[in-house]
Amino acid sequence: MMMLDWTRRAACLDLDPELFFPISMEGPSQSQVEQAKQVCGNCPVRETCLAYALDTRQAYGVWGGTDPAQRRELTQPAGAR
Repeated sequence: MMMLDWTRRAACLDLDPELFFPISMEGPSQSQVEQAKQVCGNCPVRETCLAYALDTRQAYGVWGGTDPAQRRELTQPAGAR
């Protein structure tokens, strides 16, 4: 599997990927989502990760410090918000 160059500098590189893909984005999993977002907050490639998630329409997980609902909001036309 080809690894994207920017992922080699990601703060999450050596962490369990399950942290970034909780079962749910609500309820008890919310603390997991917040933990993942904290890791992203200190990541040197956060913006690149978010751009990748938006470009590839990642529907699940925490990418670039955002959850799926936040990414949907970012991709909605201005009039639809």
